[in-house]
Amino acid sequence: MHEPGGLTFSTAPEDLGFDRRGLNRLKAFMAGMVDDGQVAGATALLMRHGQVAAFETFGHPSLDAAEPLTRDALFRIYSMTKPVAAVAMMILFEEGLWALDDPITTVLPEFAATGVYRGVDDKGVLLTEKARRAPTLRELMSHTSGLGYGLFDVHPVERAYRDASVLGAESLDELARRAAQVPFMFQPGGEWFYSIAADLQGLVVERLTGQAFGDFLQGRIFAPLGMVDTAFQTRPDNEDRLASIYSDDGAGGLREATHIFDQPINDYRRPPRYQGGGGGLLSTAADYGRFCQMILNGGSLDGVRILTPETVALMGLNAVPPDVLAAPNALRLLPFGPAFGFGLGFSVVLDPEAHGAPEGRGTLSWGGGGGTWFWIDPENDLIFIGLTQRLADPVSAEFRSRARTLVYQALTHPEK
Repeated sequence: MHEPGGLTFSTAPEDLGFDRRGLNRLKAFMAGMVDDGQVAGATALLMRHGQVAAFETFGHPSLDAAEPLTRDALFRIYSMTKPVAAVAMMILFEEGLWALDDPITTVLPEFAATGVYRGVDDKGVLLTEKARRAPTLRELMSHTSGLGYGLFDVHPVERAYRDASVLGAESLDELARRAAQVPFMFQPGGEWFYSIAADLQGLVVERLTGQAFGDFLQGRIFAPLGMVDTAFQTRPDNEDRLASIYSDDGAGGLREATHIFDQPINDYRRPPRYQGGGGGLLSTAADYGRFCQMILNGGSLDGVRILTPETVALMGLNAVPPDVLAAPNALRLLPFGPAFGFGLGFSVVLDPEAHGAPEGRGTLSWGGGGGTWFWIDPENDLIFIGLTQRLADPVSAEFRSRARTLVYQALTHPEK
């Protein structure tokens, strides 16, 4: 049956290979998050073979709300914006406007003279060497360009991004100019580091098309896919559906969050300073489910083609050099290695058994700093989207891990 949001609901989860008791354990876990005061509300959307096996909401949109959280609640998806930016890039890739090994300086000339970090002198000044070459657009899309972010106090380049207020820029052009004045963290292609790359992808889209990034997303992705609520800000008719966001109060409870990674949380009722590909979107579970289903379908949904199957397959190939993955580095923040890599906009499970992962080979995933996450499992034809509004911390990381385990425990008949 069809319900609002353009999703198709299964009449019985058993028809999709799931055990109803197993799904009840998943529901009990999500409900327990609310009952224990770990989140104000939570949404879980589980799909298989293009049908909804479970779409559950728990708790409330805010701690002081009497009404329950609804399926059409709006969430700040933060870094789940990044895969959307990657799809926008690949639309233009298919149109021949750029190639994977083009240097980023063909579109972002600001970086033509950017050097590479090689140390710090006794006065704390960054020492640099000449870049052997400019990063490529493939490296921009796979976080192997050498760019920093300014969110993590783990490296002198990261601290320099913060000192330069790169993320505090008033426009994407200004963000690029500020970042270009800070050295690359490593020689292009020499390591993986989570960065402003997706924000710069939004700028690439703007420069290649002459459109505002948000307008391009609306015209080429959101409207065609029926993602009716996904945008960089609310509308008057949906702003009341925006869920409040919380952080750990230090005493086992929650407090309303005002900053994320030291950046003020956007009101979202007003236009953002810039429409970046790194983390600016609002969305609903149903909207993002349609986006994920398009990826799982090889680039199309309900007769609308966004990308070709070949391009989607390319996005799911590991783009991090094998010698980089083979050399552990704490800077990567996630357990990247020979069994778990990164493609063009998504992390990718390369060897589930070696990675200790329950999902299938080729599973694509990512998450957001506001307690949102998803994965797309092509081997099992499965999608999961989890939405809470608790800033990323060990508790929210545990939610993600437990949800994965419970979903695959419930998938008792994957042959169906």
